[in-house]
Amino acid sequence: MATETEVVTPVMINGGDKGCCKYGGPGYATPLAAMSGPREKLIYVTSVYTGTGIDKPDYLATVDVDPSSPSYSSVIHRLPMPFVGDELHHSGWNSCSSCHGDASADRRFLVLPSLMSGRIYAIDTKENPKAPSLYKYVDPKEIADKTGLAFPHTAHCLASGEILVSCLGDEEGNAKGNGFLLLDSDFNIKNRWEKPGHSPLYGYDFWYQPRHKTMISTSWGAPKAFSTGFDLQHVADGLYGSHLHVYSWPGGEMKQLIDLGPTGLLPLEIRFLHEPSKDTGFVGSALSSNMIRFFKNSDETWSHEVVISVKPLKVENWILPEMPGLITDFLISLDDRFIYFVNWLHGDVRQYNIEDPKNPVLTGQIWVGGLLQKGSPVKAVGEDGNTFQYDVPQIKGNSLRGGPQMIQLSLDGKRLYATNSLFSAWDRQFYPEIMEKGSHIIQIDVDTDKGGLTLNPDFFVDFGTEPDGPALAHEMRYPGGDCTSDIWI
Repeated sequence: MATETEVVTPVMINGGDKGCCKYGGPGYATPLAAMSGPREKLIYVTSVYTGTGIDKPDYLATVDVDPSSPSYSSVIHRLPMPFVGDELHHSGWNSCSSCHGDASADRRFLVLPSLMSGRIYAIDTKENPKAPSLYKYVDPKEIADKTGLAFPHTAHCLASGEILVSCLGDEEGNAKGNGFLLLDSDFNIKNRWEKPGHSPLYGYDFWYQPRHKTMISTSWGAPKAFSTGFDLQHVADGLYGSHLHVYSWPGGEMKQLIDLGPTGLLPLEIRFLHEPSKDTGFVGSALSSNMIRFFKNSDETWSHEVVISVKPLKVENWILPEMPGLITDFLISLDDRFIYFVNWLHGDVRQYNIEDPKNPVLTGQIWVGGLLQKGSPVKAVGEDGNTFQYDVPQIKGNSLRGGPQMIQLSLDGKRLYATNSLFSAWDRQFYPEIMEKGSHIIQIDVDTDKGGLTLNPDFFVDFGTEPDGPALAHEMRYPGGDCTSDIWI
């Protein structure tokens, strides 16, 4: 394991992702070109012991997803972090399709922000993609001393070669200290990205769209609130957000603050459409369980509208009389035809056709877990007063635990992978079973012609049988990039 001063000297390999790069840079020239990229064979998965009671470091798991491989549907490598207590969460790349025109750029390092410890790891995936190694990490004290930032979350590469990381608060867990950390291409701290006095109210995710000179960020809450579990009173106390922050790109000046109100409580993931000329996208409001479309007006301001609503269900034997779906993740297919999102509490994954972004059409839905599956003590109550639960199939004799959470789509749009861990403190609160039995990854086959979702009966990666004990699996990344890591400019 590396120490704070140990750094592996990188061997620079220019022109990464050769064979799919017209210009020699990483990724693909267009989103549609990416759809013709090679089928995924590996997935990197952030795997967590923090908060589980197991005193082991979190790790990056390499999962074999090649059906022709003898180790298909299993973890083939584990890279433990040097410290205990990180809470690995989301991940990004040092370079992606935004650098496609730069032949000197190389998609080599997977960026792993640690939500609780504040470290940001750089993982070398180039020398041995099946067995990545630690290159270096950014120390949280240095981040806090130089920028005042802590609790790093989302990382995106920039066309300049720099890396931008959203940070959700200050060292004490206050939301008012949040903002954006700018790293250079070798993970040295540069500064805060946003202009002084232009920090967001709350931090979480962000997406930039250079052709419209805009970056938009979303709102989770104060780390001192969400890190202890979810308390509805904290929403009333103003410790969670409901805003979108519209910034000038690349200037870092907040141009507009959009209040989503009660229809947009806890707006988490945000995605523009992949086609870089489009001036619209979506954000998933977790607590309100709405999919919200944002769009640019003729006067260069931005507006929003709710385009999909997941109704809360009346329930018995739960902590509240009504249960929201809790939309915790979504993504958009590379051709901008379909949007997929999860309802972590209800337990379903949905597919909508968004060829008309103003009017999404439900084309697929499947239950793959949740608190309302048959056998659960929690029951939904219909309008007629009768109770009901959902049928959730087993895979290879394994019952599906927790609810669908992070998702990743194959480049061609035909395979959707899903994990079931949200965040250790919230997992323990809502799905204590996965703290004891661990996470899993499932694969859902997608009908991209007519629409539709079908569970793959041959794919099940069980993190309950990991060597150091049951682990929590969170975000997934392909070595060559995917529809949630790459931005086209």
